[in-house]
Amino acid sequence: MNNFIIIFFFLFLGLLLKNIKQFPTHIYKTINKIVIYVCLPAITLYHIPKIKWSNELLFPIGAGWISFFLAFVIFHFLGRKLGWSNKLIGCLILTAGLSNSSFLGYPIIEALFGKKGLETAVLVDQPGTFVVVSTLGVFVAAFYSNGSPDFKSISKKILLFPPFLTFVVACLMNVTDYNLDSNIQYVLLKLGSLVTPLALFSVGLQLSFDRNSKHWKFLRLGLFVRLILTPLIIFILYVFIFNQRSEAIRITIVEIAMAPMITGAILASTYGLKPKLSSMMIGFGIPISFLTLAFWYFIVGFI
Repeated sequence: MNNFIIIFFFLFLGLLLKNIKQFPTHIYKTINKIVIYVCLPAITLYHIPKIKWSNELLFPIGAGWISFFLAFVIFHFLGRKLGWSNKLIGCLILTAGLSNSSFLGYPIIEALFGKKGLETAVLVDQPGTFVVVSTLGVFVAAFYSNGSPDFKSISKKILLFPPFLTFVVACLMNVTDYNLDSNIQYVLLKLGSLVTPLALFSVGLQLSFDRNSKHWKFLRLGLFVRLILTPLIIFILYVFIFNQRSEAIRITIVEIAMAPMITGAILASTYGLKPKLSSMMIGFGIPISFLTLAFWYFIVGFI
């Protein structure tokens, strides 16, 4: 319950301060950089070295990659057919293609499946959605913001993206079974815990509820893909095609059904990919997802 209180408190705090003229609302740009360049690398360095690998982990890990690829196929080709701008296509891919598997996922999975469920949640998030946003996410953001396939510069941005660099370091630590000093791990844990309040505060500062906004139809489409279509396809693929019915699969489906990933929205905003729409995807996606998550939790109970 405390996690849910934090989620809504900082979201509404940002909304409140946004309407105060004296408050520098442009500070969200600085907050975004802190989240991406400090907090996310801290989470990676804390969790990845602790993961124990096996072939069974491919299903939770692969869900995030499948989800992003699905969003890319849908919005890239639909956008090209309907004449959407590159920035709109990129925004929808980044927000509808990535689930909020950590900020919302961790507390919700723990509440529904217990602390043991967090082991699967970390797998869906860290080598799954988190690596996707650090690699393919950066590629999509750079590609659709520029509108040209400058693969050299885009590859450079990915390789120099701090969360990706720390992921590589964390994987090497995992392979070599290297553990950081307990004091350093404590600092990393504390820095990582700042992600949720800072990210939601940033989203609140950017969120607007303009009834005449041209983004409403894209918001509905994006949330449909994120909250309904994507988990449905993962459900059919894993349960009926691959015949997987374990507890880990149930957790994976619920994780993929989470609201849009805050980091993806921040990445879209940072690259100028429809910041208002990306904020709306988070601001509306989070409360709506509580209803759709109840539905998916009921469905996976039959697996």
